[in-house]
Amino acid sequence: MNTEQVNSVQTIGKAIASAFVKAQADFGPALKTNTNPHFKSKYAGLDACVEAVIDALHKHGIALMQRTLPCESGVTVETVFIHSSGETMSSGPLHVPASKNDPQGYGSALTYARRYSLMAACGIAPEDDDGHAASKATTYAKPAQSAPRTKDEDDGIPFVRLSKPSNGKASVKATTPADDDEIPF
Repeated sequence: MNTEQVNSVQTIGKAIASAFVKAQADFGPALKTNTNPHFKSKYAGLDACVEAVIDALHKHGIALMQRTLPCESGVTVETVFIHSSGETMSSGPLHVPASKNDPQGYGSALTYARRYSLMAACGIAPEDDDGHAASKATTYAKPAQSAPRTKDEDDGIPFVRLSKPSNGKASVKATTPADDDEIPF
């Protein structure tokens, strides 16, 4: 990639911009339904990411295309949106190095690149499926404001104190009434 490509600003047509804003309002969550066996963590797979946006994109006349670009050290993917007016919008290239120099390594890098390019281009983030995914709007009670805690409160719950000692170096003090360890930064 040359300097001209890095410094260029894409001009986005009015029709695709307007349609994309409407589509984005209709995007669903990318649910973390897959499990990574190595880290024992949940993640949103490529299928969940596509499912979160594809119906809204189509509803507003936008097609999704993810093209690959030449790359020797891994894969490079560009997410492109094509509006029914003919206007296009691109996320720009995303490079992901292959973990192994074999089809499995390149396949994993391709799936990863497509997933993250799509999430970045659409402005979505993965969410946990905690049973509330079906509800569109959730109302949360605002927590009550409480007075600042002091060291003298003996409830055993740690709190953080920021201070700037006389030596000029700031420090963070994580403390409970029984513990006064300082962590410099």
